[in-house]
Amino acid sequence: MPARPARLAPLALVPLAAALLAPELPAAEADPAYLAEIERWRQGRVERLLRPDGWLSLVGFAWLEPGANPIGSDPEARVVLPASAPARLGVVSVEGDQVTFTAAPGALATSNGVPVSSLRLRSDATGDPTLITHGSVTFYRIDRGGRPAIRVKDSEAPARKRFAGIDHFPVDPAWRVEARFEPAPDATTVEVPNVLGFAEKMPAPGHVVFELGGKTHRLLALDDTGDGRLFLVFADRTTGRETYGGGRFLYADPPREGRTVLDFNRAYNPPCVFSVYSTCPLPPPGNRLEIRIEAGEKTYALAAHS
Repeated sequence: MPARPARLAPLALVPLAAALLAPELPAAEADPAYLAEIERWRQGRVERLLRPDGWLSLVGFAWLEPGANPIGSDPEARVVLPASAPARLGVVSVEGDQVTFTAAPGALATSNGVPVSSLRLRSDATGDPTLITHGSVTFYRIDRGGRPAIRVKDSEAPARKRFAGIDHFPVDPAWRVEARFEPAPDATTVEVPNVLGFAEKMPAPGHVVFELGGKTHRLLALDDTGDGRLFLVFADRTTGRETYGGGRFLYADPPREGRTVLDFNRAYNPPCVFSVYSTCPLPPPGNRLEIRIEAGEKTYALAAHS
């Protein structure tokens, strides 16, 4: 049986007395337009999760080995598909850095709606992976830590059907703070741990520095899209309690004149909340805030990881 990604151990919990302390923020009047903006963002977030290929559809992950890797619903296959697929849909072959899918005789697999017998698989590293589909099931190649793997999604996934919404802290404009951006030297990369148990190198354009509760805080910003936005993976003193034990994600707009805005009302759960087959980054060293961020998404009630 192929190994599943390692289950995530919750981040170390801080003493309870300290965890219950939240920064005293000045009262901020909630502008109706701002509340509507956050509500639209939340609705868009749910719509993306519920798409047929959203994170709620993720049902499988398997590392690929050199040579032939059988793929199908057979539990002994290297890449196990849902029961709706044939016992042997085909083989995924690895030769050097080339990964090829070959359909089994009589098995129907398509790519972009066209039946395929054999097709080389582009990785998600290109931003446009080759998708192979059989019925409600789709799979594609991903690369993590220099190793190829197959990710499997199913539009009929139980997690997608039983989705019951996400709880949030109340929206409070006081959690929308301006931050100073401190750029890192050119081409800086850092080792970022992930739920698979190893670290991956990610571009790190710099730090954001901001004030909350009368104290100065710093977070390392990552670049996972290449579009200039700052990607923050952070933990705080709600982590492992009201919020997910692996931290939360937050995007900030590209800095302008050395400034950007961090809106913690938009802090959200990583994909590994919804599936044990995800490959989420964890907060880098230093990205554990010693305050309670009582804003954004709380942990998912049906979380796949504890």
